[in-house]
Amino acid sequence: MSNSLSNYKKTAKKRLVTWFATVAIAITGLPVNADAPEKEDLKLGFIKLTDMVALAIAHEKGYFEDEGLYVQLEAQANWKVLYDRVASGELDGAHMLAPMPLGAATGITGSADIITPFTLSYNGAAITVSNAVWAEMKKTLPVGPDNKPVHPVSATALKPVLETWKTAGKSFNLGMTFPVGTHNYMLRYWLAAGGIHPGFYAPEKGENNGYINADALLSVVPPPQMVPTMEAGTTVGYCVGEPWNQQAVSTGLGVPVVTSENLWAGGADKVFGITRSFAEKNPNTTLRMVKALIRASHWLDDNNNANRMEAVKIIARPAYVGANEQVIANSMTGTFEFEKGDKRPVPDFNTFFRGQYGIPYYSDAIWWMTQMRRWGHISEHKPDSWYMETARQAFRPDIYVAAAKALIADGTMDAKDFPDLDAITFIKPPQKSPLDGIEYDSTNPNAYIDSFAIGLKGEQKP
Repeated sequence: MSNSLSNYKKTAKKRLVTWFATVAIAITGLPVNADAPEKEDLKLGFIKLTDMVALAIAHEKGYFEDEGLYVQLEAQANWKVLYDRVASGELDGAHMLAPMPLGAATGITGSADIITPFTLSYNGAAITVSNAVWAEMKKTLPVGPDNKPVHPVSATALKPVLETWKTAGKSFNLGMTFPVGTHNYMLRYWLAAGGIHPGFYAPEKGENNGYINADALLSVVPPPQMVPTMEAGTTVGYCVGEPWNQQAVSTGLGVPVVTSENLWAGGADKVFGITRSFAEKNPNTTLRMVKALIRASHWLDDNNNANRMEAVKIIARPAYVGANEQVIANSMTGTFEFEKGDKRPVPDFNTFFRGQYGIPYYSDAIWWMTQMRRWGHISEHKPDSWYMETARQAFRPDIYVAAAKALIADGTMDAKDFPDLDAITFIKPPQKSPLDGIEYDSTNPNAYIDSFAIGLKGEQKP
């Protein structure tokens, strides 16, 4: 399609949206899409991971255009580049690791002021080890009646392997995607639950690698580089989202040992991030972006995930994730392959709307901050009230609720698709980790932090 024809169609559609809005107000008196977007042409960033899919669906299904928004989706090289480009205003918004807005709110990642009005995905990460490490771990793992390793696999099976490697003088490096990020904290949680110290950060001392007291060294690797880096021998495992764990299985290089819903079930994994200044300058545009993303997430989980294969075909394109359809389908359609041929049902590996609706829950924000404090990113003890106050700065369910109510008002979605939007507290009830049985209660974050055998407690500093 030529640029002139594309621009003509784009202009015509804008006029049509405006005309329909005007007619709707005249007929019904309701403000259906009455508040025009302050900014119509938007550039949104993403990383090549399957959990960016709601952005792709909102684009491909025309949900953004239904809101009078013309969106360009642009893949970014890594999370640092993506974060910096949102902070500087080069990107209007982006697919983000859930802790990123909290890194901004706490000052850990600098002076940027980033908020999230929407959770793009829940669960969706896994930890993979190389074949050589797996072969040693497997020797001590219990097996079930099907003669397969019992899951979730604990890092207690990794500890003797790690000690053997260290005695032999071999480096034991593991990959994660961003220091103040989902995969770093998930990997640390798993290691520590198995008695392996992943190390403390001490930013006030200039220690930003997290190596203090570390038994294993964790370093940043961009998601698409996880498999090549392990193949090169630079790392012996990693934590990342999909399809890069299933890619290790497909290429015969590694074995996923645990999926993230077995560490913290239903936790926010990726969010949609924008700067506070963008939201304040463009409130209608912000609301309309969230409306489109709610529709996309609902579509992804609708009718018992009936649309997932269509979504797989879309994001397999080079412009999005750019990976083999079957590899992407492994996790997106309710199954997950561990050791080659060991494919198990994991219906909640990735959820987008079901049960949690894309709401940015304060309790999810507080969970991530407990891990920031546990490993020293938050260097000083904070009262319980501080965690809630900080969560309220960065996670903005008020914007979500306004968008959901607008979708109900304009007839696009039904009130029964959502929880009671006037009664919801944005706090999930306490829950125990399937991995270690430790209970998380977001109203008592310090008690939760103190309950771990490994990690900072009380007034401790690294």
